[in-house]
Amino acid sequence: MLDRLQRLLGLQTIPGVFFTSAGVAALFVLVAVPFDQAVADAFGALTGWIARNLGWFYILSVTSLLIFLLGLALSRYGSIRLGADDSRPDYSNLTWFTMLFAAGIGTILMFWGVAEPVSHFANPPFDGVTANSEGAASDAMTIALYHFGLHTWTIFAMPGLAIAYFAYRHNLPMRISSLFYPILGDRIYGPLGWAVDVIAVLGTLFGVATSLGLGTLQLNSGLSYLFGTPSTGWVQVLIIAVITSIAATSVALGLDKGVRRLSQINIVLAMLLILFVAVVGPTVFIAEGMVQSVGNYFSDLPWLAFWTQTFTESDWQRQWTLFYWAWTISWAPYVGIFIARISRGRTIREFVAGVLFAPSVFTLVWFGVFGLSAINVEMGGQVALAELVQQDPSVAIFAFLEAFPLAEMASLLSIVIIIIFFTTSSDSASLVIDMLTRRDDQPSLVRQRIFWAAAQGIIAATLLLAGGLDALQNVITSLGLPFCVLLIFMAVSLFRALAADYRGYTVSELVQGRVFPEVEGASVQKGES
Repeated sequence: MLDRLQRLLGLQTIPGVFFTSAGVAALFVLVAVPFDQAVADAFGALTGWIARNLGWFYILSVTSLLIFLLGLALSRYGSIRLGADDSRPDYSNLTWFTMLFAAGIGTILMFWGVAEPVSHFANPPFDGVTANSEGAASDAMTIALYHFGLHTWTIFAMPGLAIAYFAYRHNLPMRISSLFYPILGDRIYGPLGWAVDVIAVLGTLFGVATSLGLGTLQLNSGLSYLFGTPSTGWVQVLIIAVITSIAATSVALGLDKGVRRLSQINIVLAMLLILFVAVVGPTVFIAEGMVQSVGNYFSDLPWLAFWTQTFTESDWQRQWTLFYWAWTISWAPYVGIFIARISRGRTIREFVAGVLFAPSVFTLVWFGVFGLSAINVEMGGQVALAELVQQDPSVAIFAFLEAFPLAEMASLLSIVIIIIFFTTSSDSASLVIDMLTRRDDQPSLVRQRIFWAAAQGIIAATLLLAGGLDALQNVITSLGLPFCVLLIFMAVSLFRALAADYRGYTVSELVQGRVFPEVEGASVQKGES
């Protein structure tokens, strides 16, 4: 029946993946629009249950994956290449690092770069820390780096490494289901594999929709600041419609003409904004604070990575850490595939070092410039930044820029950056979702890519109308859990394949049970008896 429907619509897809994903998304919208409050309450209750009972699982999973990746890089498997043994990287180190910066969290940094440090400075999450104190400022930066540093990039690196390994070394399709070939074998081409890809598609769809929703709130605040535009639901829906239209145009043009050009423009504009704040802001304070923040981050990371608020009755971790991990996990298929596509020929050791540490340095610079400057503004009393952020975090960057010269021009530049950031996120995600829902031998149809871009916009508008920021956080925290489980199995699958690869076996031989176990602590190589 699905095959017949596909022919009728003139699509090129894997019907079980495409129509199931589209159907679940449509069902969500159809239920959420007339019953918005009931849906918001249901996801709120589900998120509360997850936070109480499985919050520790999110924390332990992401930290364990970080340890796993570092262990792989330092192990005997670190020299295995993502491709043939004689392959070499497609891009220079500098080009590769630059592309990594644009891959993941630019959209998130624009929203939280000011809002998060100021929030923690004014409301410290740790017992015994006084608000607006030196200790609160230090902790605020440490928490921000924890949320956006190595742990975030671990979530992106895990699927990115696995996708690159199985695609370039074993010629499997560049889909999430391929990562489970050592466990499922040829069943990845049937319902079990389709189920994995459906989870990846829905995670990406709702993750990008959440980002689009947050960007819409931020754009509405910026337009209100500059032009007095009202902050209402209909304005936000209009903003989403405009961004979705731009994204649809970009995705129709394709990767090189659309996505790539927008990404290049946006990196330049983002760097201009960073330089502006660094030069007109407290430059020496920023430099000193960045150096100190690095030390504090690595000093506190061992205990912070396992901190679960066990002895504190607080909702803080659900609102911050669990939301971030779930949100990042929902982005993992999209960003993982992007990173895999630019990483052919690198060794596992090079991949892990580059993907974990290079973007984390950029995160340090971003929070060093915006976060430290925002704390300095709050300490100096130039703007009641903390009070404004508590009322509405989407106004953070615009209220912050009021403390500097050329505030209106800088705010206008920020609006342009936000629009392009969210447009590139949407169109890139549409390309990836289209890839996940069709076979490699099928062409990528423009109408399919536009459909997914439109779906992101519709879901974002639905989430905003169903409860705004709280709805965005609750839905993504709930939906991130299934893919978090997949990440664990992904690590197991990758390790099994690497162990076989190191001994000279293919993944097909691994699935067929032809890989010999280790004997007396030594590897038995292929062909030995």
